[in-house]
Amino acid sequence: MIKSSVSGRRLSELTYKDIHSVTQHQLELFFISCISFEIQGLVVMYGNKFLPKLSENLLEILEDNEFYDITIEVDDGILVHIKLPNILPETFQIILRYIYGGRLSLEEYDTSDIIKILITANELNLQELITHLQLFLIENKKNWMEQNFNLIFKTSFNNDSFLELQNFCTELMSNEPEKIFNSIDFISLSEKSLISLIQHDKIQMNVIQVWENVLKWGIAQNPGLPSDPSSYSKNDFNALMNTLQQFIPFIKFFNLNNKEFLSKVYPYKKIIPKDLRENLIQHFIDRPNNKPESNIPRIITFQHTELISKWIDRLKITDKINNLYEFKLILRGSRDGFSASKFHKICDYKSHTILVIKIKDSNEILGGYNPIIWKSDGSCGSTEDSFVFSFKNKENVENHILSRVKVAGYAIVNDPNRGPVFGAYEFLLDNNNSVCVQNPVYYEKLINDRGIFSVEEYEIFQIKKD
Repeated sequence: MIKSSVSGRRLSELTYKDIHSVTQHQLELFFISCISFEIQGLVVMYGNKFLPKLSENLLEILEDNEFYDITIEVDDGILVHIKLPNILPETFQIILRYIYGGRLSLEEYDTSDIIKILITANELNLQELITHLQLFLIENKKNWMEQNFNLIFKTSFNNDSFLELQNFCTELMSNEPEKIFNSIDFISLSEKSLISLIQHDKIQMNVIQVWENVLKWGIAQNPGLPSDPSSYSKNDFNALMNTLQQFIPFIKFFNLNNKEFLSKVYPYKKIIPKDLRENLIQHFIDRPNNKPESNIPRIITFQHTELISKWIDRLKITDKINNLYEFKLILRGSRDGFSASKFHKICDYKSHTILVIKIKDSNEILGGYNPIIWKSDGSCGSTEDSFVFSFKNKENVENHILSRVKVAGYAIVNDPNRGPVFGAYEFLLDNNNSVCVQNPVYYEKLINDRGIFSVEEYEIFQIKKD
């Protein structure tokens, strides 16, 4: 009698969950003796041609489309019957080739087929293959998964073993939610999935964008609704209200501005609970000037803050950062003004500040980090930890230049007639709503073309660890 050293049970008693833990030799013997598989109602049997071919080349058997009708029995005539009702026959063939041959050329398969292989590997508890498939998808099929987010989200969170895919979904929800909202299967997202997305603590999206996409999803669930809410009937509003009632508590309506509320929310006021609706009307219409200014960054995204946090801690780009810095907005040009006097009034004697500047008529972002306090006395600030940087566009954080200070004694200039100044006036925000970039003297490298550029917006954040 053949016994398994792994399970301690006869091989004829093994279930498909045990297959992955048996040695190669035992597998060969197992598939000779336990010969019948039921896969989606199809009984697949190998017979007396199996053993001779097995000694020649196991992979040839698996690549042979012929099925054999002779059954080999073990013990007292008992045929072991393994039932795999959730697995496609063609997918099982791929898995068998992997088990026997130890190789799997994923480039041959469509992404949807790789997902099926992953689910099958999970059914069979093939942990090494599960990890390999997830990493392959993340490294090679990122765009496809973003466009088919609903499928990936449901697949990953329905299986506890798919931790890499779960992390992929969580990071996408936080860092690039617009890719989910723009995916081809967005309107197919489940209510639970969409709520999970919009209530994410670090979602990098304006409230009005969240609201518009929730509306888009809700209207898609009710295909009979007119496109213009002014033509909605009472039943139309009730249908949309019933669809979206679980989402309303997670929309931060009070962070909208008056224009956004009046044009995008007010036409749908009947789907908002009465108490909240009355508070919003009082807030935006009766007392429109009392709305607190949103502190959400307008120039940079969560991806930028994560990368800047790594620069501050002198980590590599590939390193993981466990405790991100909190970016607290203390100055915004369009809100507080662009003058040097306003900068010094707000920022003097504050340390650990990040400057970010959006260049007018461009996607470029320039910035700098000052770990010491700003002053207005004309002195030079000394630090070894300041740096300046640039991003060629907002969408791609990988296209950046980082330049650290190399002469600590001239890292910062506290010029009372200008905004923030780094180095020998190498990078500065001037008093006339412009930014100047010069050849580096006290910093490592040039972060942008030399010249003077108009500023569309600038923000200064004070940072601290969460």
